[in-house]
Amino acid sequence: MSEQTLPGTEVCGHRSGLFVAFEGGDGAGKSTQSGLLAAWLREQGVEVVQTREPGGTELGRALRELVLHGPDGSVSPRAEALIFAADRAHHVATVVRPALERGAVVLSDRYLDSSVAYQGAARQLGHDEVRALSLWAVMGLLPDLTVLLDVPAAEGRVRRGDVHDRLEREADTFHDRVRQGFLDLAQAEPDRYLVLDGTLPPAELATAVRERVASRLGVAR
Repeated sequence: MSEQTLPGTEVCGHRSGLFVAFEGGDGAGKSTQSGLLAAWLREQGVEVVQTREPGGTELGRALRELVLHGPDGSVSPRAEALIFAADRAHHVATVVRPALERGAVVLSDRYLDSSVAYQGAARQLGHDEVRALSLWAVMGLLPDLTVLLDVPAAEGRVRRGDVHDRLEREADTFHDRVRQGFLDLAQAEPDRYLVLDGTLPPAELATAVRERVASRLGVAR
């Protein structure tokens, strides 16, 4: 298949490609599944932009270092939410939206639902307030599909090993609230979500993701 403009949705008034976000707790396997899907799509001749939040831009990399790799207590919860929203605004304006407008498939390791789960639910800043902040930052852009890889907090901690950033160092009770925050979002918007048991083998998860994306693109699985 040659590179193509894909039958996506209207995004803020523009004909678009396809926007897929990978969400889940730390250690859920988001980067692995994003990489596997990107490789398969490229085999089909589809243009793929693989990115992440925070850190998908030069500004994002600086903000990522600031918010994730400082000492505990170095960033207040509200400042944390604002930093992630600032990264997201720049990321969408300079990477995500231009790629969608030219018909590419954009795969993002985390997007605004992470802010709702981490800052809204786990930091207890409020689901509606944090979601509204991010929606304002991105001018209302939502993914066409959000893949939620669901793993228990204890499993995520085992997978991460001995290296933890400032959020990963939080107690399992914090990560339990993150997990529930994601599940609540998926329950509220079931058509936008593909919820998968993140403890399943990566190949099995990749097949499920590929089948859902293939059905959106109209390509052979």
